[in-house]
Amino acid sequence: MAEVLQAASRESLASATDRLDAYADSASAADLQRLGDELFAVTRLLVEQRSLRRLLADPSSPEEARTGLVDRLLGKQLAAPTLDVARGLVAARWSRPGDLVSAFEVLARQALLAVAEKDGSLDNVEDELFRFGRVLDREPELGSLLAETARPADGRVALLDRLTDGKVSPVTAALLRQTVQLPRDRHLDVVSEELAELAAARRDRSVARVTTPVALSPEQEQKLTDSLTRLYGRRMSLQIELDPSLLGGLVVQVGGEVIDGSVASKLAAARRSLPS
Repeated sequence: MAEVLQAASRESLASATDRLDAYADSASAADLQRLGDELFAVTRLLVEQRSLRRLLADPSSPEEARTGLVDRLLGKQLAAPTLDVARGLVAARWSRPGDLVSAFEVLARQALLAVAEKDGSLDNVEDELFRFGRVLDREPELGSLLAETARPADGRVALLDRLTDGKVSPVTAALLRQTVQLPRDRHLDVVSEELAELAAARRDRSVARVTTPVALSPEQEQKLTDSLTRLYGRRMSLQIELDPSLLGGLVVQVGGEVIDGSVASKLAAARRSLPS
């Protein structure tokens, strides 16, 4: 589940996201790639330096003092657009220091997803992230290896690269590498699915997770998408997983709501209704 921010942090993050989107409209893919990479680097710095993130998120400290500290520490290391984003984030109000760290990470992810928008790979990125999350869900030992901070980060990233080399787009690979470098005590399968949802959200769509015993044809996928869009009153993006144990029918999950129309669930319900 994505981290829940308190009111002040939500407002600050929403404003920062709007500013990033405005920049992304006119920025090149290369500029957005650099922005994302540098914001991830700042995120790692704040995770490692607890005292620094407390200083930068301290609401009792004057705004000029916080932005001045960013200028002194990072002004010569960051490109101008990244420095502008960083100054804007530390000038905002945050409910707790950890929320500032999360904000840097969220904007870094959004910058890389904007790269996928520019090169037309956003659909593929969403699908690749979702499917990688499903792989980790089925292989928990693999997820543990990738998230084990006792092992050097370079080794974890090398393992990830061996798994994904030639199988995912550059943006997907970059997002997964950053997550492996900075797991922050999170389950990587959950983080992968959250990233997929962010990719869907950049297309103004909600995510419907569909489990089916057989592959759906393009026509069936479109019909299901249209039906769910009418049902929920917003555009939907399908993430489809095969599970032959369902026997027939579909299971659809949208947020916390599950529509279970599988044959397996109907058989189980029938068995429960039989007299003992």
